[in-house]
Amino acid sequence: MTEPHPQAETAAMLADDAARILYCRCAYAQVVPAAVKDAVLEGLAAAGRGFEMVPDLCEMAARRDPHLAELARGDRPLRIFACWPRAVQGLFALADAPLPKQGVEILNMRTDTAEAVLAGGLATPDGARS
Repeated sequence: MTEPHPQAETAAMLADDAARILYCRCAYAQVVPAAVKDAVLEGLAAAGRGFEMVPDLCEMAARRDPHLAELARGDRPLRIFACWPRAVQGLFALADAPLPKQGVEILNMRTDTAEAVLAGGLATPDGARS
């Protein structure tokens, strides 16, 4: 297992083959409503699933942070709680870490409610919430 990224907080270790969860706090651009970000963060913590929180994917992409490449080439599915899917894909591409076409789900906290984001992001393949 790799060391946690210095700008990332690991809430808990992920077990078995569950999707890796990445939560963007959108600290600098602040395009995601604060109430939604806070409710999603609380929901993730309450779910008992491990997740990684980064301060800002935009800032990481601008610096071409190598951690984005680690995330993109992971061996498990990746669920990204952030903003517009096309923007997130572009950020990873900007950092020379394009996301794979399969195994990545981007949940839009900018336009969806916290409830909808959590329902989609915490669902298991059979549709149940984990």
